Amino acid sequence: MLSNLQLHSPQRITILALRLSFLLILSSSYPTSHSYPSRTHITIYASCSQEKYQPNTPFESNLNSFLSSVASSSSEVTYDSFAIGNDTSTAQPYGAVYGLYQCRGDLHPLDCSKCVGRSVNQIGLVCPYSLGASLQFEGCYVRYEHSGDFLGKLDTGIRFKKCSKGVSSDVEFFRRRDDVLEDLQTANGFRVSSSGLVQGFAQCLGDLSVTDCSTCLVDAVGKLKSLCGSAAAADVFLGQCYARYWASGYYDERDSQNDDQVGKSVAIIVGVFGGLAVLVVLLSICKKAAG
Repeated sequence: MLSNLQLHSPQRITILALRLSFLLILSSSYPTSHSYPSRTHITIYASCSQEKYQPNTPFESNLNSFLSSVASSSSEVTYDSFAIGNDTSTAQPYGAVYGLYQCRGDLHPLDCSKCVGRSVNQIGLVCPYSLGASLQFEGCYVRYEHSGDFLGKLDTGIRFKKCSKGVSSDVEFFRRRDDVLEDLQTANGFRVSSSGLVQGFAQCLGDLSVTDCSTCLVDAVGKLKSLCGSAAAADVFLGQCYARYWASGYYDERDSQNDDQVGKSVAIIVGVFGGLAVLVVLLSICKKAAG
């Protein structure tokens, strides 16, 4: 998907490379949250539609407006949804953009804004010219589509799961884990729970009703148990909610240092564009000098 990124002029290469280089430096270090996981910018998953839009179209303009609105709103509220250009969607097929963002419920507003800002800047790189895309970080989630059918509708399809390699056969661990998972099922929005040495949290998207949130979390907890069995830590992300648990002390830097594959891919893109930008500038200088 990353190989589909298109650039249409040397000037665009230069501008994009300089912008991305600045963003990479700016976002290389984030203030840590007091709850796990602290590194809110680590990528969990990305999803890109196969349908593409053309540059310089109403959809691109509306998408840019959506991303700008998301970045601005995230400094004030942790969840919001948008419909941009839907008043002209009948006249311009695929012209409207529908989307939302949400931050993890325990994040400070500043951390929320920074996480969403990073997602806004990366989603176009991860899913170039896609008519629909979603990007889930540890601390926030951004999604847009050309249709608003997904907003407020229950979706329990699996988007991502991770079961730890480490397992437990301790009866006490399972008792504590089940206590945590049972408590997480009662969340209305965001909930943190702990029992003994087991911790966890769960969250629904802000557009779900209380009933649908409960249904989604019950499904997520069921999948955690059935898919991850005796894992010492497990994550399940469904379409509109997620649930996670871990044995205290299980996660460390070593466990997560190789997980951010999308982030690494974006860093590679930045490096490549940076090199291209330098080459374009040097060629331009040489051309002027020769002229």
